[in-house]
Amino acid sequence: MPFLRRAATATAATALLGGVSWVARAAWGLPVALGASRRRLRPTVTGSRQFSDGKFHNNLPTPAIGPANARDGLLRQWHEDRHKGLPGGPIPLVTPELPDQAGELAVTWFGHSSALLEVDGHRVLVDPVWGERVSPSPLVGPARLHEPPVPVASLPPVDAVLISHDHYDHLDLPTVRALVREQSAPFVVPLGIGAHLRGWGVPDDRIVELDWDGAATVGGLTLTCTEARHFSGRFLSRDTTLWSSWVVTGPRHRVFFGGDTGYTPAFAGIGARLGPFDLTLQPIGAYNDAWHAIHMDPEEAVRAHGDLGGRVLVPIHWATFNLAFHRWAEPVQRLLTAADARGVTVVVPQPGERVDVLSPPPLRDWWTAVGSADDGESGPEAGLAAAAAARARRTGPLRRLSPRR
Repeated sequence: MPFLRRAATATAATALLGGVSWVARAAWGLPVALGASRRRLRPTVTGSRQFSDGKFHNNLPTPAIGPANARDGLLRQWHEDRHKGLPGGPIPLVTPELPDQAGELAVTWFGHSSALLEVDGHRVLVDPVWGERVSPSPLVGPARLHEPPVPVASLPPVDAVLISHDHYDHLDLPTVRALVREQSAPFVVPLGIGAHLRGWGVPDDRIVELDWDGAATVGGLTLTCTEARHFSGRFLSRDTTLWSSWVVTGPRHRVFFGGDTGYTPAFAGIGARLGPFDLTLQPIGAYNDAWHAIHMDPEEAVRAHGDLGGRVLVPIHWATFNLAFHRWAEPVQRLLTAADARGVTVVVPQPGERVDVLSPPPLRDWWTAVGSADDGESGPEAGLAAAAAARARRTGPLRRLSPRR
């Protein structure tokens, strides 16, 4: 009996230590990943017209979570629908074919909101996220549904890195650190994000912070910080840094990058002042009635494209992370229906695919074969298996980007 008691005690201790170890690993690096404190942010943000009462504000009333009836359904959705956003099978990737010299007008989509723009012979990297999870923790939070199509180290030299806001699926600590090592371009960001970057080792001379309607010239391009309808925050404090969309203007071509936003009439004003645009990158995923004010749905993305005077629309903010309760393929399906009704030209690249916007390719359906986890009889297990297989294929690039050093 004493032996059995000792064995039971040892087993319990092992389990306890294992749990403590898991918690320690899950929390490793959190203070750094969370970013700058409110105290460090304050000196760079208080002069903004958008900043009052200790935080930034949208020009329209914008609740992060909608009315009570929408909030009441969230718990049910989490219980019943949380697997819907998983793909039904592996997401096909393309190894990017990037020319030595940047083209006149092209875009390479890496997944979610990460893309490489080529505008009039210059390159701009937007919202680069190469990390495994969009979370401050290495073990907790939404994981990638497909691996990055190319390592950060294989990207060509870029002229600028644009960031739309500080949420984890748009501002990624391990990717920032990799870009500091591999690139020399400045980070052009909305107000306040510079404090995050300085804390992560980005030199002051590589940080340009702008308010809405502010602009910076980088190489031969003008980068204008424009209004978006969203919010910010990497922990409990909300709206301590600014969020934005971006306009990239070259001598011959113009691109609008939506980042992450709800629909706003401000798009029409941006189009009138800075458009029309040869290309718009519009967020189409992670929508829900409960947070309709801060995330456009696909139909609103088409409407915004029209307000901006866009010619070609490339959808972003979908396919790579499970952040809502709609089916994985639903955003692009709804987008194409809405675009067809309005006669809008849409190109839907595979992750890693480069598109020449001046000669856009015919629309090619690659997402139907992937499907959504709840489309077939296998249910969510198919999507979970596909995501697990993608994680199992991870090699050096992601491990080298670990933020918890």
